[in-house]
Amino acid sequence: MEKVSWSTTIILILCAVTVLLPLYVTITMAFKTTGQAVDGQAFSWPAPFSIEGFVEAWNLTKFPVGASISLLVTAGTVIATIILAAFASYAIVRNWDRRLFRWSFFYLLAAMFIPFPVVALPQIQLTGRVGLDNPLGVVILATMFQLSFSVLLFTAFLRSIPLELEESARIDGATTWQTFWKLIFPLLAPMSATVGIFAFLYAWNDFMMPSLIISDPALQTLPVRQNLFQTQFSNNYNVSFASYLMAMAPAIVAYLFTQRWVMEGVTQGAVKG
Repeated sequence: MEKVSWSTTIILILCAVTVLLPLYVTITMAFKTTGQAVDGQAFSWPAPFSIEGFVEAWNLTKFPVGASISLLVTAGTVIATIILAAFASYAIVRNWDRRLFRWSFFYLLAAMFIPFPVVALPQIQLTGRVGLDNPLGVVILATMFQLSFSVLLFTAFLRSIPLELEESARIDGATTWQTFWKLIFPLLAPMSATVGIFAFLYAWNDFMMPSLIISDPALQTLPVRQNLFQTQFSNNYNVSFASYLMAMAPAIVAYLFTQRWVMEGVTQGAVKG
């Protein structure tokens, strides 16, 4: 029998508690009435269960509109990130002996260390001048900020794909474009899922970029619309937590269904096959 490492087990339990305990409070508070939410018993079970918080949050945040905009921004970011990162990674890996491509890779890696707040002001000015102070501008900027990490993952995965596969395709008369779309890109499916879920979580949960870039309040994403619960509706805890729960539910569901692909993509890209 394998020896149990109790120190590691205790650390993992504590880490799980730090995640599960806030989630438990969020769920219980969301199903409480307004009176129960302010009675000071955050860990008590709702009695009776109430959905009035969900109904009010649905109306206050205009949830269908905000969720639709967030979904469009997220879908656009995911698709653009996967395609552009796959293109760039394939070009870099297959032309690594050329200085331009090699330094392009280092340039992208360097961009990982530049957070959005550092370049927020010039980005706001540029998007406003070119008419991109809208969800489309958020998609473009979010894709650019996700590109560095995504290229890093794709290049690691591409190096594990034997070059002989491409040589066989070229012998059969396939062009570079055909080789990429019909041979390489399907093989990138596990890593595409990994890149996609990271881009999804980033775009769906992002608050700062949409709040600074989008000038029209009617076009704001869901996280920005929830900011109203930090001001005039701060005492309606059941409404606030109901809105938070509705907003994070898609991200939780998406990660639960794709976590296997995320781990598979990361581990396959870590070794050379």
